[in-house]
Amino acid sequence: MKHLITTLLLLFATALQAQIDSTLIKRAQLDTTKQGLNMDAVYDRPFLSFGKVPVSVGGYVEANWQHLGTDGVSEGHQFQMRRMTLFVSSSIGKKLKFMSEVEFEEGGKEIAIEFASLDVEFLPLLNLRGGIIMNPIGAFNQNHDGPKWEFTDRPISATQMLPATWSNAGFGLFGKTYRKDWMFGYELYLSGGFDNSIIDNSENKTFLPASKENGERFEESASGTPLATAKIAVRHNTFGEIGLSYMGGIYNTFEDDGIALDKKRRANVYAIDYNHTLPKLNTYITGEWAWVQVDIPNTYTQQYGNKQHGGFLDIVQPVLKRKMLGWDSATLNLACRFEYVDWNVGAFNETGDEIGDEIWSIMPAISFRPSPQTVFRLNYRIQRQKDILNNDPARTGGFIFGISSYF
Repeated sequence: MKHLITTLLLLFATALQAQIDSTLIKRAQLDTTKQGLNMDAVYDRPFLSFGKVPVSVGGYVEANWQHLGTDGVSEGHQFQMRRMTLFVSSSIGKKLKFMSEVEFEEGGKEIAIEFASLDVEFLPLLNLRGGIIMNPIGAFNQNHDGPKWEFTDRPISATQMLPATWSNAGFGLFGKTYRKDWMFGYELYLSGGFDNSIIDNSENKTFLPASKENGERFEESASGTPLATAKIAVRHNTFGEIGLSYMGGIYNTFEDDGIALDKKRRANVYAIDYNHTLPKLNTYITGEWAWVQVDIPNTYTQQYGNKQHGGFLDIVQPVLKRKMLGWDSATLNLACRFEYVDWNVGAFNETGDEIGDEIWSIMPAISFRPSPQTVFRLNYRIQRQKDILNNDPARTGGFIFGISSYF
């Protein structure tokens, strides 16, 4: 797959260089006055168009340096090329749009198609989407582009409790409508989904992100049944956007060639998310909270939790916006992220003592944006993590510096 993608990119670049005058290259401008919902994130990106060529391209890059330590033990200075992502979109014809997102992680060690869908527009409130879809659970999974965030790391709850970024092959409907200061949107999808690895993995706990390792989910469902994902969102110009979402389905292989192997076991996720920019102060607030419920077999020990919950809250305050260092409209921000995850909610059956396996983190940050599409960010992580027995927490701390930019 790596060789195929590399070859296609080289051919595409060669064709552009040979056939298109560079003076015809232009960046598609975003309409910042147009109302939008979190569900619009997949199209709310800068693209480059080439004359009359019906294809636009874009992408973003993330690179970091970090020096972290846990209980006095550190790996020293670490330099990371987290990811490079390529977008390709096209208005194929009347009411037909295509969008794709290919991500290269860890210097190309991992390559994945995160999104590749064909959208068919019927009415503002009724549109069909099919292909590899980004399941709209919470806010972060769809709106995950690095340059949009003031923090180098993705939220713990979104990536280690929920499986962001989480996408599957599937089909569904979506739409939105406006009325004065109000906006309403919805998404409904049926797709491939989880498998037995959410309770049979190297983490030795209930761990939804383990299903991301199963590349076959884009071809077949482990249970033979669809994963359902639904979200509704409401935005008011004064009060911001609030979203409610659900994702759930049978995760286990309960039969094979008609022979019953187990009962049908479900994994259900419920989430609420919110974002708003306070007037006058321009303080930006965003966050999400999710609840996970998994039907665990009785043969599994209590270290596999049947209930989990967690979330994050980001607060970003612009403190200076003016011409700086040669950039006309640069912005300096102060920010802070608060995070919490409990991977095993409940108490031990034998003793009634609370089960541990939880983590919290506070991450203050300073970010500098020479333009809205590029960010330099310095974070400091303060993190405490308890094991399943609630022993004294492991203490992690350290600095992280990173850059991220659309291109």
